[in-house]
Amino acid sequence: MSENQKTYTRFSLAERIEHIVLIASFTTLAVTGLVQKFAQSSISISIIAALGGIEITRIIHRAAAIVFLVQAIYHLVAIGYKLYVQRKEASMLPGFKDLQDAFQHFLYNLGLRKERPKMDRYNFVEKAEYWAMVWGLVLMALTGFMMWNPIATARILPGQAIPAAKVAHGAEAILAVLAIFIWHFYHVHLRTFNKSMFTGKLSRHEMEEEHALELEKIEKGLLPPPPSPEELKRRKRIYYPVAAVLSLILLFFVYRFVTYEQTAITTIPPVSAQSENVFVPQTPTPLPTRPPTPTSIPTPAGQSFEGPLSWNNGIGQILVQRCGSCHGAMGGLALNSYETAMKGGRSGAVIVAGDSEASRLVTTVRDGNHPGKFEPQELELIIRWIQEGAQE
Repeated sequence: MSENQKTYTRFSLAERIEHIVLIASFTTLAVTGLVQKFAQSSISISIIAALGGIEITRIIHRAAAIVFLVQAIYHLVAIGYKLYVQRKEASMLPGFKDLQDAFQHFLYNLGLRKERPKMDRYNFVEKAEYWAMVWGLVLMALTGFMMWNPIATARILPGQAIPAAKVAHGAEAILAVLAIFIWHFYHVHLRTFNKSMFTGKLSRHEMEEEHALELEKIEKGLLPPPPSPEELKRRKRIYYPVAAVLSLILLFFVYRFVTYEQTAITTIPPVSAQSENVFVPQTPTPLPTRPPTPTSIPTPAGQSFEGPLSWNNGIGQILVQRCGSCHGAMGGLALNSYETAMKGGRSGAVIVAGDSEASRLVTTVRDGNHPGKFEPQELELIIRWIQEGAQE
């Protein structure tokens, strides 16, 4: 075997399996999370429908979050084993040399330095990615808990903290996905295709390029020797019980994370994505009579208005309450006023006065797959309002 064909073990089988689980859980979180953040996108609507509806999408997202948290616990225990039992160096901790390496690498890329800096087992790029993942885990776990348990959160923090957590959660998700696609994919898959996470090994040439300082230590025998079998056995007897107790405590916190609060998501049976009757009141509400006979128009807030169907007399309140959070004043289709509702969005009008079947406001939500849903009574009122001319 030539010198360049020689390989060096970089990752064990357990580490490679851990990475595969990380890829699967992160990808699932990204897909199911982003389609909820951008729920009005046609791609998001298609993905949500393919997954079985918004309720199933949320369940998948939360299941992936649990896997992500459990994996983090395993990773913490594995780190403890390497540091205490095997006495390996904490090589992922950043230091002043990483700043030097980053600056020298920058000069090398500009052609102002002849050689690459010699970097150790983990270079500054890998350390930046790793600690970004740790930071993302902490932020996403905190904001996720706040959204998962809003009642408990509101007992401690002001109510404004919950929508703030939603904004932070979504922004960090976008940042994480962009970091993977732009930063990680470039350095690992495009610049040089690093196969070590699949094969577990690096060639000598790859070690010279990315980890020349570690290669020197290996070839000169400067790495610390492994502990003796007796010492390993003694440390394992100490570490295993401690790790088991710590793991059980952390797993209990994960369990409380997902069961701390009983909300409508867990107490109300899930609704099928194809179900037409999303909400059926126990006491049927009488339908209003046709104008000009005065009628009592029920609204989501439990109020009523006397008079004919119009935007200002009940219909506007239904649309603002059911659709205003997504279709507000943020651009695109806005349903927060009569003028903007009749104007429509980028794809044209959504309300065609006198023709409910040609009005996309009705046809889009009627199949039950749209994230925004009306109660049957409300949808019937909107159809009647459109058929009667969609008056202001």
